[in-house]
Amino acid sequence: MKMGWVGMGLFLPMVAGAMSFAIPDREQSRRAIGTILYLLPLGEFRAGAAPALDLLREYAAAYFALEVRVLPTAGLSGQGIAARQNPSTRNRQLLTTDILAALKKRIPHDAFCLLGITMEDLYPKASWNFLFGQASLRERVGVYSLARYAPAFHGGPRGPDHARTLLRGSCRVLAHETGHMFGLAHCLWFHCVFNGSNHLAASDACPLHECAVDLRQLHGSIGFDVPARYARLYRFYRKVEFDDEAVWTRTRLERIVGGAEARRIIETIGEGTSS
Repeated sequence: MKMGWVGMGLFLPMVAGAMSFAIPDREQSRRAIGTILYLLPLGEFRAGAAPALDLLREYAAAYFALEVRVLPTAGLSGQGIAARQNPSTRNRQLLTTDILAALKKRIPHDAFCLLGITMEDLYPKASWNFLFGQASLRERVGVYSLARYAPAFHGGPRGPDHARTLLRGSCRVLAHETGHMFGLAHCLWFHCVFNGSNHLAASDACPLHECAVDLRQLHGSIGFDVPARYARLYRFYRKVEFDDEAVWTRTRLERIVGGAEARRIIETIGEGTSS
């Protein structure tokens, strides 16, 4: 029998409210631990070989409807992080648990969480081939690898759509893994960005948008204006030419508030941003 992520048990059953223990009181939690999402680039982010950090910041801010700040790039040497050579790809991999331990020492006082992003491949323990990302909700830190979305990782050439493909994969893993920080488990109900995956093809098959169940959970954890969030995401998708996601998001917005009101909200959002 073909064994996917569900068959492997890599999920938690999820219904609306089932993960509410993650943030039991939104306002109390924000006062206690801060409201800002910090992105910490780990290692090199060379232009053309890595996604643009300003676009990742803009996407995360639109998706989670929170302030997002990018910290100065941090080096990986001298941090006590174990490394190995992957037996299949022959690429270097870094141990996620060591990175999480290092991140715990760097959490800003006003942070909701600190998220390390890297172009290095990751592994969580010796028996695993690789991992897209790992997070500790209790410690409020996570680390996500964007490496496998770059054609160079697999020895392939950069095609004409290289930058957009890399950005799209990076946005997907950023939304998915950061969502776990807000108590969202892997989704079993719909085709959704929070579906689990244990290989690149399965991850690529997931859309960038969340389903209605996950939207409700995310809203319950963060609290945001749903139409305004859709409008910001729509403008971002148009900007970076994620046309399918732009159509999906615009359609959802219009079904919630109607076509005329959707246009007004999108225009209003545009007037309030510099992008």
